[in-house]
Amino acid sequence: MSIFRKHATLPVPVPYSADDIMLGRSACTGERTIGFYDKTAKRLMYEELVRSGKDISGFYRKYGLEPPKNDIKEIL
Repeated sequence: MSIFRKHATLPVPVPYSADDIMLGRSACTGERTIGFYDKTAKRLMYEELVRSGKDISGFYRKYGLEPPKNDIKEIL
């Protein structure tokens, strides 16, 4: 038995795709988050805290997606 657990990949939420993933930033604290951008609500859905690049690649891995080679879109 291994001490490392394999995490099952989650399906991408229904109305979203890999193109909808964006970074957000808090105006007060500067805290960064990543999630799926909902164009109708104009906010991030299923967002998670980002402390480093590992968190970004972990978010993509969680949904079974390949991280982009260029920069990720950021909303202000």
